[in-house]
Amino acid sequence: MIYPTNFEQKIGFGQIREMLAEACLSALGRRFVERVQFLDRFDLVQRLLQQTHEFANILRAGEDFPSSYYFDVTEHLSRAALEGAFLEVRGVFEIKMSLRAIRQALGFFVESEEGMYEALKALTKDVEVDRQLVAALEKLVDDAGNVKEDASPELQRVKRDLIGQQTQLRKQISSIMRHAKQEGWTPGDAEPTVRGGRLVIPVIAEYKRRIKGLIHDESATGQTVYLEPESVFELNNDIKDLENAYHRELIRLLTAVTNQVRHHLPSLRKAYQFLALLDFIRAKAVVANKIGAVMPELHKRPFIKWKDARHPILHLTMQAQGKKAVPLSLELDQEQRILLISGPNAGGKSVAMKTVGLLQYMLQCGLLIPVAEGSEAGLFGDVFLDMGDEQSIENDLSTYSSHLQNMKQFLLFADRKSLVLIDEFGTGTEPSLGGAIAEAVLGQLHQQKVFGVITTHYTNLKNFAERTPGMVNGAMRYNPAELQPLYQLEIGKPGSSFALEIARKIGLPRNIIEKAGTLVGKEKIRYDKLLEQLEQEKTDFERRNATVAKQERKLQKAVEEYTALKQHLEESKQDIIRTAKGQAKLLLKDANQQIESTIEQIRKSQAEKEQTKAARQQLETFKEKLTPDPKSVVRRTSGAVPTGPLQPGEKVVLVGQDSVGELLAVKGKTAEVSFGGLKTIVKLEKLERPDMAVVKQKEKKAKEEQASAPSKGLDVTQRMADFVHTLDVRGKYAEDALTTVMNFLDDAIMLGIPEVKIIHGRGNGILKQVVRDYARSQREVASVSDEHIERGGDGATVIVLK
Repeated sequence: MIYPTNFEQKIGFGQIREMLAEACLSALGRRFVERVQFLDRFDLVQRLLQQTHEFANILRAGEDFPSSYYFDVTEHLSRAALEGAFLEVRGVFEIKMSLRAIRQALGFFVESEEGMYEALKALTKDVEVDRQLVAALEKLVDDAGNVKEDASPELQRVKRDLIGQQTQLRKQISSIMRHAKQEGWTPGDAEPTVRGGRLVIPVIAEYKRRIKGLIHDESATGQTVYLEPESVFELNNDIKDLENAYHRELIRLLTAVTNQVRHHLPSLRKAYQFLALLDFIRAKAVVANKIGAVMPELHKRPFIKWKDARHPILHLTMQAQGKKAVPLSLELDQEQRILLISGPNAGGKSVAMKTVGLLQYMLQCGLLIPVAEGSEAGLFGDVFLDMGDEQSIENDLSTYSSHLQNMKQFLLFADRKSLVLIDEFGTGTEPSLGGAIAEAVLGQLHQQKVFGVITTHYTNLKNFAERTPGMVNGAMRYNPAELQPLYQLEIGKPGSSFALEIARKIGLPRNIIEKAGTLVGKEKIRYDKLLEQLEQEKTDFERRNATVAKQERKLQKAVEEYTALKQHLEESKQDIIRTAKGQAKLLLKDANQQIESTIEQIRKSQAEKEQTKAARQQLETFKEKLTPDPKSVVRRTSGAVPTGPLQPGEKVVLVGQDSVGELLAVKGKTAEVSFGGLKTIVKLEKLERPDMAVVKQKEKKAKEEQASAPSKGLDVTQRMADFVHTLDVRGKYAEDALTTVMNFLDDAIMLGIPEVKIIHGRGNGILKQVVRDYARSQREVASVSDEHIERGGDGATVIVLK
């Protein structure tokens, strides 16, 4: 049972229904949207949720699932059911394309992995599409909805003859028009037109007797008549006969295919029921992904355990404004069945209550809900709502009377499987009496073991919830210092209305506020002060906790950066040692070879003075080659180098080193420095400013060495000579062929080749399509066309480059 009758409007489900209708691809799915209703059967709700969950996964994964041609062909099937009737071409086209979508969907589920999309696969049971029917539809119309010329030999012949006669007619009419224009019998800008299905020419009325023929019509002013020349009577008649013959043959073909459709009507209706369900489930999945909804773990009993639940409409509204809606977490079970929410006005109490009602209603309509992963939910048999002003002039009901009327319904029909939602419980009448009646009603609902979410300002209800097992207080959090709502629901303590504090903030006179405090009594003031103090302490604690957490994250990040830097330095050290050892081995080998060579020369020359001297000189030269050039250490010098403390952004070097880095930040006695993109932390005393003159000299030398290095250019002349203007990709896979074509065209464009040819063959046209699509996407390509028929025709593509 859902109470009241306008529950959906009050709770906001009407907007969800509109979103579902907009997400549907056709009227097929929209009809299911209209039939969405509250369900309490566990197996049915579970199945609907699972279907939506699986389709949402398909959409998120970007799977190639058909999303076009969801035509509503109900009217066409009804027409086909009539004996002797035939479908129009549009009907044949829509049935053909929608059956293609159905077959693609069936194929998707057949090809999916075992165990995937089980709930959706269950929908495909007994859904069949006859291949012969699809072939007949395919033969008659093309994918643009036009009748195929080769649908039958007779249709093809008639069409060919018709085109021939029309061509001859246009030639004769054009000849007559030219002569009439030369004689001034017809306006200079006039063109042949059609009147009564026959081709005619416009003639100035005063010259209508100059051309023999039949007048079919005249202009609104009477100055122009539309005349069919006598010389084209027979051609127009022949064309009319051919058109009639074409129409007769087309009706024959349409009648034949309609008979086939009529034969398969039962299976077609099942197939379109499947397509309608897919459209509807897809719409639910689209909305679910849009609002960030998931499938909670479902229980048969009444139960709510939601984490970070969000009101879907509020979530989308805040998202459009670049903001985030504050989520709420709550739990209702046998130990904690009724949640009593209190707090200041505009603090979010009503939104929290509406969120519970809307999400539970969505869930039991088979929709996923916007909660965090790990949430759980149960099923309720009834949902009762009391919210807003329901006063009625016709029924002579005041606002409070309408609330009491609702309470009566709750007390009569609510039970242990019911969810009761009441907003501003007890308001609308004298506060002490309203609070007393509300407490009595709440006590009775508690005895009936109902579940509920109730908002109120009444202290007696907060106290009742505090001392009654099965009930729990909840508060909408508030910042006492700034008197601003936080929109956060906190379970376990009541909330203050902060009435006097808000009155003080908006500037109500002090004497008024003091008088109000006196009237309400010290106990009430002390109670609210205590709640305010608790709220302030909680806020301060959370702020300090957030600061500590932030510092811990920064410390963790610093440790990770230090560990990564240390690992990098260790790896660099090992690489340098390995390289140095290798170079040392080579140097030692060369030195040994040089010494042995020198000894051998001295031995052969029998220690002749000149030759011995030359050998020693050669050895000395080799020694000098092995001795490394002394590195110039970049030192801080006086004069042009700035003085004073180092500042972020300056160039720095480590003392005794020559690698120049950039100072990023100074933190006390340490500094963050970037050497070649690698950030490190060093002591500030280990850094100094470099001698920029020496740095610039080294940079200049490096540039000169780079400029003097031999460059490796392209031998363009040789490449032009070797370039072959024809590329053959026949027999290749589309992906490999595309890569080859891309490289081929790049070379042709770079070398300035005016025209190239790519041979791809005919086959099923895939290579041709790939080649031409890529060529047309290039700005340097001027045109793409078939080769001459004698040199391959459409089996090859000629590409002209700009």
